Amino acid sequence: MNPVFELCYSATAGLRLADEWVWCGSALRGDDGIHLYASCWSKRYPMFEGYILNSRIVHAFSPTPEGSYRVVDDVVPFRGGKLRMAHNPTVLARNGRYYLYFIGSDCAGPPYVHDSEAICRIYQGIRIYLGVADSPAGPWRISEEPILSAAPGSWDAAIVTNPAPCFLPDGSVYLYYRSNTPEGLRLGLARAASPEGQYSRLLDHPVMDGINIEDPFVWHDGTKFHMLAKDMTGTLTGELHAGALFESGDGIDWNFAGKGYSRTLTDAADNQRHFGSFERPQLLFGPTGKPEYLFAAAADGPGGFRKARNTWNTCARILQKNKGD
Repeated sequence: MNPVFELCYSATAGLRLADEWVWCGSALRGDDGIHLYASCWSKRYPMFEGYILNSRIVHAFSPTPEGSYRVVDDVVPFRGGKLRMAHNPTVLARNGRYYLYFIGSDCAGPPYVHDSEAICRIYQGIRIYLGVADSPAGPWRISEEPILSAAPGSWDAAIVTNPAPCFLPDGSVYLYYRSNTPEGLRLGLARAASPEGQYSRLLDHPVMDGINIEDPFVWHDGTKFHMLAKDMTGTLTGELHAGALFESGDGIDWNFAGKGYSRTLTDAADNQRHFGSFERPQLLFGPTGKPEYLFAAAADGPGGFRKARNTWNTCARILQKNKGD
């Protein structure tokens, strides 16, 4: 199955930090250039467990989308705040304000020791938070309380994570999120009348029930909804952990629209590279509203979080949108 998005990868694009794991990565255009918000944590911690214990969200900047990016400052957690960790940033702009959706946990605990009980406790404390700013450079006003928490006794009682906000033309917000179920990973949907409004579940069941995906990125083009998500089993796209593309008229009933992208990318010299991970997709749109760049969390190695030696946030230019197979 051919990918819908034809991407051009550059080995120097994106954000790398010498002694840190870098993950996620959401970008927006400012008057001065591109502002990137990414997750990172020290390589003194293992890659997978480390994000649960020590992830923070940084603000990085570059005059151009492909970079290179320099870290300007930490956004969250900040000294004196109650959050222990922050991860999964997605940033959107509307009417001169900037909105940073992310997950955080306020579960207290000692510095990292390889204690699965402590890791589980912090993970189960993850909720979705919101930061608001009048400038991409901040300062950010972080919500004291989560805007969405797990619902005891419901299908999403385990956790709410992977926030994917989508601003609608009427000013409201659809907030997609992921939860863990015995049947696999599922997406839920909440809504607010405005970004700073109260979020409540729109459905009491998963969106696209039975489809095993995570890391959604959702946008509305003025006519319909689109979603890119990580294909957890490869059943949809024919490639494990490739990007699956969906479309919807109402944001609730979705249709599979093809393989969005592959984990094997080509550079400008027509050289191919297969990534151990290429996920957490986030799009950067051009002035006309068309997607121009795909940002993604990347890892080397054969695949699997624990087999990576290096991770970074990468940026690939979208050459064109194909019809796919």
